[in-house]
Amino acid sequence: MTADDVEGPLAAGVLDALLREDYAGLRRFITDRTLKLPGRRVRLAEARPAFLSELVVAPEERLRLSDVFHAVRMVADPRDDTAAFERECLDALATAKLHDDARPAVHRRLGRLPDELRTGPGTFYETLAAYNDHPVHPTGRSRAGLSMTDLSRYAPEFAPSFPLRWASVRHATLAGTLPGWWPTPADVGLASADALFPVHPLAVRQVRARPGVVLASGPYLQVTPTLSMRTVAAAPLGHLKMPLPTSTLGLRNKRTIMPGTLPDGALVERVLRQVLLQEPVLPVLLADEQTYGHADDPLLGYMVRRFPADTARAHVVPVAALLAEAPDNGYVIERWDVEALFGAYLSALFSWNVTLFRYGIALEAHQQNVALVLDDSPLRLLIKDNDGAMIDPSRLRERLAPSPGTDPRDLIDRRMTTSDPETLARVFVTITLHLCAAAPALGLAERGLLPWRTGLRMIRERLDEALGPEDAFLRSRTLEAATLPGKAMLTAGTLVDKARTGAADINKHYGPPGPNYLRDATCF
Repeated sequence: MTADDVEGPLAAGVLDALLREDYAGLRRFITDRTLKLPGRRVRLAEARPAFLSELVVAPEERLRLSDVFHAVRMVADPRDDTAAFERECLDALATAKLHDDARPAVHRRLGRLPDELRTGPGTFYETLAAYNDHPVHPTGRSRAGLSMTDLSRYAPEFAPSFPLRWASVRHATLAGTLPGWWPTPADVGLASADALFPVHPLAVRQVRARPGVVLASGPYLQVTPTLSMRTVAAAPLGHLKMPLPTSTLGLRNKRTIMPGTLPDGALVERVLRQVLLQEPVLPVLLADEQTYGHADDPLLGYMVRRFPADTARAHVVPVAALLAEAPDNGYVIERWDVEALFGAYLSALFSWNVTLFRYGIALEAHQQNVALVLDDSPLRLLIKDNDGAMIDPSRLRERLAPSPGTDPRDLIDRRMTTSDPETLARVFVTITLHLCAAAPALGLAERGLLPWRTGLRMIRERLDEALGPEDAFLRSRTLEAATLPGKAMLTAGTLVDKARTGAADINKHYGPPGPNYLRDATCF
């Protein structure tokens, strides 16, 4: 594969996203399906299928990132961070080339693993997923501030193993019970410790400079990174999340840990467990994320994630891994019957998320945070990382009696609560529908595994089955909507600051609506 083979699709994907978001009014330069800018014209074509956008860069166009940078400079406000945007694109390009070089050796190594080492909530499928692009964000492979050497040592796509560092931290807030594999001060070379915090090797320099922190001399606990990179597999049924000094999906989307997200995520998990007590037929398992620590510093925190025993011998496949290339040829999903598995997955996905919507809950559970648990039992979903949920406290109280520790009015991040059903619907559409249902269906079609017509029909049918008489509002915002909302991730994540976008949360900033592919007449 040549450099042009990598750069061309990346440049087209970035320009597609900028047009979709109408960054700085870029669409006003479109005439007769041509983007006309001083010094450069780019032919556009009708998107088939029209997923999120009706127009995309024409397949015959040979774009380079310099063409995209030119377009951005032509329309950008002087206050926009175009330099950061260009670095992000170039980092994504360099990482894509690194991936192409590394993938054969990594796949050979993974291909030698026996089946028993591919099961459980480990990192086998996480590593494979890391080679796929984000379904919406075109520069998702960029990790700001990390070198290619850093990536090869610590990123999931290289399947590395490394020991953690540890630090004694004063004035820490702790919750939950530490697992048996947690070190003692003596294990890491300390005579005593106030509270032991794990430190990712990439964060050692910053943590060492924090006042009141004593960095232990010895490393302890060999770990492997998951798809999120800042979360590592630490035990057969245990993961450990800790701050990482980088940004992904935009410069402003930092991978440190804001202290309030830990108790907030734990509270939402408790709410979800209460829902499952009332809705026991739902095919859902929840990771336990009740053990954490923080010291009111984005670089001093951790969360222990415990997985249900049911996952120990199952294939735990993140949605992001379904379409990844398998080391044994083909794609991960081809281990199973593709159409049957996709149908069962959609039924579980929509039954869970439509039920939550009735309770006034919309989860920001995207492809990385939803996994399929596959064994001899019927398919179940595994849900983790709940600190991005949106909840209507009033609607929740109508269905769930308040109990200690489950009142969303106690959330630290008030952006997680709303009384507006439109806000809940936007999260449902952009996460559950776009990322978790339609994007995999499109990927299946592109790989020749399931026609788009079939996948789309399955989405419509499974969503229709999940929507009952009481769900008229959600039906009107999905199956019957004229258009569907879409996120403006490049705009809010890197180019324009929150003071000017007005976005309270950059991960919930929306651009112009896109076509409703659910109503694509050519697929009926």
